[in-house]
Amino acid sequence: MLDYLSEAQAVALFGLLGGFALGLAARLGRFCTLGAIEDILYGGDDRRLRMWGIAIGAAVISAHAAMALGWIAPTETAYVAQAWNPLASVIGGLLFGYGMALSGNCGYGALARLGGGDFRSLVIVAVMGVSAYAVMSGPFAHLRVALFPVEMADTPQSISLRLSAMTGAAPWLFGAVIGIVILGFSVIGARLPLTPRHWLWGAVVGLAITSGWIGTQWVSVNGFVGDTPRTHTFAAPIGETIIYLMTASGTSLSFGVGSIFGVVGGAALGSLVKREFRWEACDDTRELRRQIFGAVLMGTGAILAVGCSVGQGISAFSMLAYGAPLTLVMIFVGAATGLKQLIVGYSV
Repeated sequence: MLDYLSEAQAVALFGLLGGFALGLAARLGRFCTLGAIEDILYGGDDRRLRMWGIAIGAAVISAHAAMALGWIAPTETAYVAQAWNPLASVIGGLLFGYGMALSGNCGYGALARLGGGDFRSLVIVAVMGVSAYAVMSGPFAHLRVALFPVEMADTPQSISLRLSAMTGAAPWLFGAVIGIVILGFSVIGARLPLTPRHWLWGAVVGLAITSGWIGTQWVSVNGFVGDTPRTHTFAAPIGETIIYLMTASGTSLSFGVGSIFGVVGGAALGSLVKREFRWEACDDTRELRRQIFGAVLMGTGAILAVGCSVGQGISAFSMLAYGAPLTLVMIFVGAATGLKQLIVGYSV
């Protein structure tokens, strides 16, 4: 592959393919973070939440199987190499979840809706990407670093690697056990029976996450640059894509850029297949104001927590990173709080 593509093009291609699968999962499988939370809290339907469990379980099992085969080097990934900051996980997760409720979507969901012709989501995506970069490397970066320092860890920040160091057993063994347990809890006691669609698209999401790790690791090993392995997350890569669109002649492609275009493309195809594609725009200024404010909170929260609902909730979880479970819980709490305020008439 690297005989025909540059390393930047190769990683972008892996991002594009995985992102395309994620876009299809959003439109054909109705895989959605906020939708799953709304269903369980206000609809009594836990199936989309259990799809999340299937996605996480599939990601954990497949990622640890790839580790056993030498296809993924977990200690080279940011989620495992950087020291975990619990306070950042709590605050970032709450901000992201609350902002997600105000916006009506996470970054991934907004991209999927954009692929279906919803131009309201374009505003969410743009504001979220800019705010993420403003906190990550823009005018608020120094304040972020002062409050939430980012440091490299002395030991791998992964549950499976920690258990392996304590017991001497292989990390993949713990990953397999934990992944199977997560899958088990995802199907036991379901209020409504899961359909093949739930299983299929939940698994597709989990495997798409692992494919990103494998693809970028392969390019890192076989190329000359040796970039950090990456997979899908939807906060900073949105800002990265905005910058690429403005400066493509002087900026290289990246996994994140490929991922963003892949989700939009997959969602567009999915919406056409289901005959749901239609142009939509916001005609309520109060709604638009609320969505913009929510997008700012999501971009900020994702950078503090080192990942969004997908980035921490599935990608970091696939490595069994320390911060993933807590961050995911905080995102749920923040979203539940925001939804409750919206339902009782709260407005921004």
